[in-house]
Amino acid sequence: MKILVTGAAGFIGFHLVRRLLERGDSVTGIDSINDYYDPRLKFARLEATGISKDEAAKWGYAVKSRNGGYTFIRMGLEERESLQRLFAEQHFDAVMNLAAQAGVRYSLENPYSYVESNVVGFINLLECVRNYPLKHFVYASSSSVYGGNTKTPFSEDDRVDNPSSLYAATKKSDELMANVYSKLFGIPTTGLRFFTVYGPWGRPDMAPMLFTKAILAGEAINVFNNGNLSRDFTYIDDIIEGVVRVIDRAPQITEGKKVPAEIYNIGCGSPMQLMDFISTLEDALGRKAVKNMLPMQKGDVYTTYADTSKLERDFGYRPHVGLKQGIGEFVKWYTDYHKI
Repeated sequence: MKILVTGAAGFIGFHLVRRLLERGDSVTGIDSINDYYDPRLKFARLEATGISKDEAAKWGYAVKSRNGGYTFIRMGLEERESLQRLFAEQHFDAVMNLAAQAGVRYSLENPYSYVESNVVGFINLLECVRNYPLKHFVYASSSSVYGGNTKTPFSEDDRVDNPSSLYAATKKSDELMANVYSKLFGIPTTGLRFFTVYGPWGRPDMAPMLFTKAILAGEAINVFNNGNLSRDFTYIDDIIEGVVRVIDRAPQITEGKKVPAEIYNIGCGSPMQLMDFISTLEDALGRKAVKNMLPMQKGDVYTTYADTSKLERDFGYRPHVGLKQGIGEFVKWYTDYHKI
């Protein structure tokens, strides 16, 4: 297939591009390479897919991978005319939209970037798909849409009208917009609610990277809500397996289903207490963490816990990598990447 991956220099995007190339797809990746976190990691991910940093740094320039089958363009979703030209030229079979302004706490500091990327950029993509039809439009939503829900595990049938952050609100708006475009224009859309993804090449603003860096430096880690939090940590390989299965099969209109749109949780389905996660990381690193116990932060939620039975029923999805194994793989990558 001919597939567009947005956010291709990001954590999940990078791993997805590599998987699609391995199976023989033709892939175009786009990413604005913003500075929300150190762009050097994003350029390093691109280098690992055969895209040189010097060429990738140029705006709007199509760079061919040394490994073949992959083209990268530095471009933001806000660039409406450039996106339209890309779709007109390429006639994609499928799109996986992973581009977004990430981070719950940062949305308190810079709300405009979330609206520009996650809302304006998203509608720009939908308009491209409307004007240049394809087989399947898949997009990243988030477990954060469940907000202050207290019922666990979180099910796709639960109400999601109580977001705890602007980031969550933008992700819920994406789901609503996608459903409208499916209803009005017959565009097959699938939203994936990701649950705390971790692994090699992960984001520096998330706990595995933050904690590892601090522990190895002998510095204190910030433990919010005094450690009384739990997260459905999901290893990147399990996530990518689920994403690829979803891309390959678009929702269809049937007698009992009038709109070709679906929403799925994609997670591990086994939440881990934050303090247990820290202990697992300490074991992998062979060092103890100095803990700075802090109160709950604005925008945070107490737990994330995915009910993945719908994804399992429709796609046979089942995560296989446990936390001990996943953290071990992450630590191996981290120490090699930083030459520790």
